[in-house]
Amino acid sequence: MGKIIAIANQKGGVGKTTTAFNLAACLALEGKKVLLVDADPQANATSGLGVDSSEVTSTVYECLVDGVPAAEAVVPTQIEGLSLLCSRIDLVGAEVELMNSDDRERTLSKVLASVKDDYDYILIDCSPSLGLITINALTAADSVIIPVQAEYFALEGISQLLNTIRIIKSRLRPSLEIEGFLLTMYDARLRLANQIYEELKGHFDDNVFDTVIPRNIKLSESPSHGVPVVLYDPDSRGSIAYGQLAREIMARSRRK
Repeated sequence: MGKIIAIANQKGGVGKTTTAFNLAACLALEGKKVLLVDADPQANATSGLGVDSSEVTSTVYECLVDGVPAAEAVVPTQIEGLSLLCSRIDLVGAEVELMNSDDRERTLSKVLASVKDDYDYILIDCSPSLGLITINALTAADSVIIPVQAEYFALEGISQLLNTIRIIKSRLRPSLEIEGFLLTMYDARLRLANQIYEELKGHFDDNVFDTVIPRNIKLSESPSHGVPVVLYDPDSRGSIAYGQLAREIMARSRRK
């Protein structure tokens, strides 16, 4: 049975989508069968993997609203072992359409239940909000990765996300765990970046990944070429870091 990991932070610009599609690619290159679910209406994870959502018949929207089976909506990517459930802008309307549905917080969980056994990992890229689609993602997930940028105000808003996770654990998904806090956009030369890492470790201890994601121009460039950084520049610091993160997550899974 596959493990479902949501990648969430309602604060924008923290490297959430960058983490989603690069981690998915690295897990696939480690020999794992991976599904990336783009649950963000901006569809950046979809375009970052070189998929044009306008040419796709069904997306996560059709799965949530029209009941299209996930297996019919999944598309392959250029990386062997990595599949994608696309998004596009109409996902914005899904929250309104789901509002009056019974058990609306578990809609995505039901969608993914039919394909969970087909993958080793299912990663969900959440939108930068704590709306109904993100709540669906957290309710469907076994664990959540929380990217935190190594900048001032980095910890701002984390308490709100942690409170949402606590509510979901108590009411909807008791087994939901924090997979880890991931420090992104890290520059070891900056004292502030090191202070934020120490602050994270002080607050959350073993829940902080050993891997940190550096500031790296190749990570910024690769989405415009429609490929993850591991294909764009496999020797870049960003590529090496996401490879390390994939192996760290695999090692944590083996220990549990």
